[in-house]
Amino acid sequence: MSRIRVLVFRGLVTGLSVAAVLAGIRLVLTRQAALARERIGKPLGEESLDADRVWRAGLDGDPIDLLILGDSIAAGLGAERRKETLGGRLAKGTARRMRRPVRLHTAAIVGSESPDLPAQLDVLPEGYRPQVAVIVVGGNDVTHRLPPSLSAQHLHETIRRLREVGAEVVVGTCPDLGALRPVPQPLRRLASSMSRRLADIQAETARHAGAEPVDLRRAVGPMFFDEPEAMFSLDRFHPSALGYRRTAEALLPAVCRAAEVAVSSRRPPVQS
Repeated sequence: MSRIRVLVFRGLVTGLSVAAVLAGIRLVLTRQAALARERIGKPLGEESLDADRVWRAGLDGDPIDLLILGDSIAAGLGAERRKETLGGRLAKGTARRMRRPVRLHTAAIVGSESPDLPAQLDVLPEGYRPQVAVIVVGGNDVTHRLPPSLSAQHLHETIRRLREVGAEVVVGTCPDLGALRPVPQPLRRLASSMSRRLADIQAETARHAGAEPVDLRRAVGPMFFDEPEAMFSLDRFHPSALGYRRTAEALLPAVCRAAEVAVSSRRPPVQS
């Protein structure tokens, strides 16, 4: 056999070996994903609590209009009381710090991905103009393997539309899915890497679009890794009351900065 034929043969063998390894890895990851879904299940259902109301209505001044967009974390799935949802905690905390009532409107929907964000804006009441908007999304983008570029495109569009109506925007970036104990290895390591990459892209996208990003992986990720029993709810996937409290505490400084800018703009209040 000539040297060229030997090299070609070796190349074919190597290529087939690599393809076989990749196919094997894909099969293992597919099986692990199915196992993770079985372990997590849906013990919390698919409906979050309705926390929309005026929080701290007894305070002076017109209410600050706060909009929450995104996925099940943004919607507060897993919280047992309205005040424990992410929106409820942010509204209450912002009202306390700003010494003004906060009117909460939650458009986030359980199971949403970044491409669903524009649709959440589309169904808002006609004439509604939030002063502050908080977006938390990304976990489902990772689990459904959406291209980060697609996620970034829809996030950018959503921020742009919010800014056009005068809203200040805060983006909570994708949490580190490596904290999910029901997900077996090596799928968990892969999910962790993908979620970190998405979070970095979200942060860059938010800054370029005029929003303030908050790195939830750095701010609260270690707590979910170190105290999973306390930080996760029954399904070991969504935050518990404590998990939402810590997440809200990480977001609150940026939300209050946004509220201060919105209030200083002296925009006429939205009519109820």
